Amino acid sequence: MPIDRRTFLAGAGAAVAQSLASAQRPQVELGAISGSVSQMKWTPAEFLDYLSKIDLRHAMISLSRDMLLDESAVKQVRAHADKLGISLVLAHGSVCPSSKSFNAGLGTVEEQVAPALRASQIFGARSMRVVLGSATERPEIDMHIENMVRAVRGMRSRILDSGVKLAVENHGGDLQARELKAMVEAAGRDILGVCLDSANPVWMLEDPHMTLEMLGPYAETSHLRDSAVWRVPEGVAVRWVNMGDGNVDIDGWIRKFIAMRPGVPLIFENLVSRQPRLFSVFDPKFWDGYRKMPAWEFSRFLALAERGKPTPAIPVPPGKDPGRQQCDDLEVCVRHTRELLRTI
Repeated sequence: MPIDRRTFLAGAGAAVAQSLASAQRPQVELGAISGSVSQMKWTPAEFLDYLSKIDLRHAMISLSRDMLLDESAVKQVRAHADKLGISLVLAHGSVCPSSKSFNAGLGTVEEQVAPALRASQIFGARSMRVVLGSATERPEIDMHIENMVRAVRGMRSRILDSGVKLAVENHGGDLQARELKAMVEAAGRDILGVCLDSANPVWMLEDPHMTLEMLGPYAETSHLRDSAVWRVPEGVAVRWVNMGDGNVDIDGWIRKFIAMRPGVPLIFENLVSRQPRLFSVFDPKFWDGYRKMPAWEFSRFLALAERGKPTPAIPVPPGKDPGRQQCDDLEVCVRHTRELLRTI
């Protein structure tokens, strides 16, 4: 059927508009941390093969001490990632010498960080994820922050020479956003940044959007997952859930993160909680680890809980392999996020 001039021009105009919209859409790359599928017990190469299969372009991986000290083994991981078109970031552990999470048996902080920085250089990464510790450190968190800042400052030249920033995670249980922000500023933004986790804030009595507002400008990398928060008689319950199953407006969080940190990939750390974590916020002793938390910060978290509804855990089907369940959960989250990105 012949096409008249008006129809042709209208169609051409629509095509151009669609092309422009596509060109203006932010290019957001996705990845995952190996801990999301830890039950599969894969080698680094096997994990990279899986990410390639589900078309994820970034991998955050942990390496054993022996592998970190074996540059040829690290180079093999990099070569395999290059073959698959996957970028690498190292997930390192605690760099706080007074934390119970720090393994002094492996050497001083600098002795442990040095090979991790070298591995990150081999990976071609600009940052590596580190942590302070866990909830064990909360009662004396100021002392641990001071010790960690001192340790990091002592490695300043080494970190700068490596070209790899330490990206401190707002880890579940240790640092609140305002504390991590102050830590980065104290140590220096040229050597310290943030691995911004979207779900750990609910373990720290924080609205994830408030955490993003505070820490987004410092984010060098990320961890992404959804959360459910609701009121219970003793206080507040929280549970990590698949993307889209929570009530913290994770889609809005992603939109804000992309606008704030364009070019920083979204790295899934999909840890689905089988049971909720309870916070007895009406028990005065509970607050021993949070004496300095401003009321306005907690009020945002409490408002989130008041709007939430109980989200019971769904048990793994009888006979199903836990590792396979982790993969299924991760793939659900990838699909949800890709659908969202098509609308941005």
